[in-house]
Amino acid sequence: MSGSGQRDEDPRRFAALRNRSSGTYIVGGALSMMADNIEHVLGYWVLWQTFHSPWLVGFQIVSHWLPFLLFSVYAGALAQRFDCRRIIQIAQALFMFVSICWGVLFLTGTLELWHACVLLVLHGLAGCLWMPAEQLMLYDFVGPRQLPSAVRINSTFRSLAFIAGPVVGSALLIGIGPAYGMFVNVLFYLPLTIFLFRTRFTGHSGAGSADAPASDAASAAPPAPQGMSFLAAFSVLGTVRRHREIFGMILLTALSGITIGHLLQNAMPEFAEILAGGSGPGAAYGLLLFANGAGGVLGGFLLEATRKVPPTAPTAVGAAILLGISTVVFASSGSLVLAVIALAIGGVAKITAESTEMSIVQLQAPDAERGRVIGAYTMFGPGMMTFGGVTAGLLGSLLGIQAAVFASGLVLTAGSAVVGAWLLLPRRS
Repeated sequence: MSGSGQRDEDPRRFAALRNRSSGTYIVGGALSMMADNIEHVLGYWVLWQTFHSPWLVGFQIVSHWLPFLLFSVYAGALAQRFDCRRIIQIAQALFMFVSICWGVLFLTGTLELWHACVLLVLHGLAGCLWMPAEQLMLYDFVGPRQLPSAVRINSTFRSLAFIAGPVVGSALLIGIGPAYGMFVNVLFYLPLTIFLFRTRFTGHSGAGSADAPASDAASAAPPAPQGMSFLAAFSVLGTVRRHREIFGMILLTALSGITIGHLLQNAMPEFAEILAGGSGPGAAYGLLLFANGAGGVLGGFLLEATRKVPPTAPTAVGAAILLGISTVVFASSGSLVLAVIALAIGGVAKITAESTEMSIVQLQAPDAERGRVIGAYTMFGPGMMTFGGVTAGLLGSLLGIQAAVFASGLVLTAGSAVVGAWLLLPRRS
């Protein structure tokens, strides 16, 4: 399929949320993403209290994002060939298994360093397996007309989960402790897992709407599994290179991952101390984290409610540039109020960029290679956050964390402008 994400988009606001299947999936997915964040809150707290290891803190970041870099394209190929319901359920089962293992180890006091490393890697692999299959399910639920709406709303609910996860995780930590908190956390994965047993959509049915007759969706089985090697899955990179808009979106997400990535979250404690002026850094820290997450939620709902921002390449480029500029303003503000405003604007820009990029990638990808193309986008987006952590560490050591954030914002702004010039200016014959 070709054409921009704007063409033939369903004019109804919150169309994907009104769709019974996609709406149920999005809510269930948000609960699972909240559980993911709850596990981070509980697990990271116990790991630091047990080992006090800066090395393990670094490994937590690498183990979460490195699987996306190494295996996203292959995960996309699996989603392209097999029933996406079962792939997502396998990922959810891995998440639940990891939470149960954490709970047992915490409760019995038998946690060792190698246990932590194995469970962190399994958690990262589960996230990598989930993402491409999820995008194919969204496309199958709503079809191309409602896809931009589905991607926007799904991203918005994920942002909401990023806010709710630490709140619920902290409440569980204080209320019942990390061990029993992990057992409770398993329950948040169940609604999505159960829903996937009940839905008829497979990620490949081609019905294009949850309101289509059941026979239409059920009669179209997923593609027959074929032999597929790990290296063969990466042949999709040749396809990506030949599609200018897809390649441009991948460049934008790679720039964001390697510059901003999780740098802002990791830098928040130091900025809270600087901006609070020595009084109440804890409150400033919470406010900064909330502002960034709330910006994403507010931006997602505004995009869907107004429908004034089309899902096109200029939108993606402009949003990426705005994210870079807001990061520069945040790093150089010296004012808590201005920093909060900059972070909120950055949250709006981030969700606009990411949802627009994904819509374009999905709609421009050839039908036969959509899963692997999504995997390639994931590899160069979340996967690049692996290097983003290294970049942040090096720049932070050389320049200080405030200067590192400032420099990353500048690089993202300039790099996005260059990608935009290449992508939007007409080609020479």
